[in-house]
Amino acid sequence: MQREEKQLEASLDALLSQVADLKNSLGSFIYKLENEYDRLTWPSVLDSFALLSGQLNTLNKVLKHEKTPLFRNQVIIPLVLSPDRDEDLMRQTEGRVPVFSHEVVPDHLRTKPDPEVEEQEKQLTTDAARIGADAAQKQIQSLNKMCSNLLEKISKEERESESGGLRPNKQTFNPADTNALVAAVAFGKGLSNWRPSGSSGPGQPGQPGAGTILAGASGLQPVQMAGAPSQQQPMLSGVQMAQAGQPGKMPSGIKTNIKSASMHPYQR
Repeated sequence: MQREEKQLEASLDALLSQVADLKNSLGSFIYKLENEYDRLTWPSVLDSFALLSGQLNTLNKVLKHEKTPLFRNQVIIPLVLSPDRDEDLMRQTEGRVPVFSHEVVPDHLRTKPDPEVEEQEKQLTTDAARIGADAAQKQIQSLNKMCSNLLEKISKEERESESGGLRPNKQTFNPADTNALVAAVAFGKGLSNWRPSGSSGPGQPGQPGAGTILAGASGLQPVQMAGAPSQQQPMLSGVQMAQAGQPGKMPSGIKTNIKSASMHPYQR
């Protein structure tokens, strides 16, 4: 008998410790909801739920332990009922139960749900009895199918996220080619100086370069008609430079312009 009593006391102490931890976690979570709702984030809420879930699982393990006696076989009988304030009861219940009277005993020593909850359970039981076996089986199969599809989607997304995190991103460019292109554009690195055989640079002798033509174009002067007796026909500086380089030969464009300028449309 003493062994059973000691085992019951040890189980009660462990149960009270787990319940106290659970109560503290619930109190802190309720405090956050009531006072820190403006700063509360969803990850913090999930952490609070995870803590409560773990404590409930620990409490269930304590109740299901092989050394824990069946508390349902233990009967609690009130020995003294008094309307007077009990300080010891206040301390044990942390101020929630000031007196142990006929009014609070049915609530605190109740082994059945509240009457309102009992009515709801009866209504649910009645509604469940009205459904036939075939209809209930169809609903069960439909619910199981929905749950299976949902679980499959969740596991597929988890697998894809894990594989995507483990697989490195595929490189879509070549760093060497990019550096070579930047060096060519910015500094001209790797560009060749090759020119076609028919073209010549401005420094080749015997042919007027692009700089000579541009200089001649910048030195153009107004050309007067050949019919004016008292005026002389000016020469283009560009043409003079070209004639000095190659006598008797000039670029076709400048030649055409000079011919058109030296011919009067009304000259006979």
